[in-house]
Amino acid sequence: MKLLSIFVAAVFLISLYASAKDKADVFSGKSVASQLQALAQTAKASASGGATLGDYGSHAIKLSVRITSGGAEVHAHYDDVFVVTEGTATLVTGGTVLDAKTGEDGETKGSGIQNGTSHTIVKGDIVHVPAGTPHRLIIAPGVVFGAVVVKVKEP
Repeated sequence: MKLLSIFVAAVFLISLYASAKDKADVFSGKSVASQLQALAQTAKASASGGATLGDYGSHAIKLSVRITSGGAEVHAHYDDVFVVTEGTATLVTGGTVLDAKTGEDGETKGSGIQNGTSHTIVKGDIVHVPAGTPHRLIIAPGVVFGAVVVKVKEP
C-alpha cells in the first residue's frame, strides 16, 4: 500500500511538473498593436508610455512608446532586448553617462552620454543592450517610436 501511495504521488508530481512546463503566453499581433496604439495616445500627454505584458521572474516582456528623447540609463542587473515596432530613433550606447545618479536598485540615470556610439534603428530592428552598458534613445521631433522590450535578469 505504501509503495502504491508513493507511485501515485510521483505520477501526480510528474504531471504537475509537465503541465507547468507546457504553460505558454501568446500575445497576438492584433492585441500588441492595439496596446501600442493606446500607449502612443498616453505618450502624447507624458512623453512616453509603457505596459508590462508579462513578468516571469527571470525576464519581463514590456511595451514601450516614446515621442521624445529619453535620458541616459545603465541597468545593473538587466539586459534589454527590444524589437522596434514603429518609427526610428538614434540609439547611443557605451561612453560615459553625464550627471550620473545611481539609485538603490543599482540603476544609473543621467542627462546624456559622452563619447558613445550612435546607431540608427528602425521598424523591424532587433537590439540587445547588455547589463552595465550606458544607453539612450534619441527621438526626432514628430516621431513616434515603439518597441516590444524584453528585460532579461542577469543570473
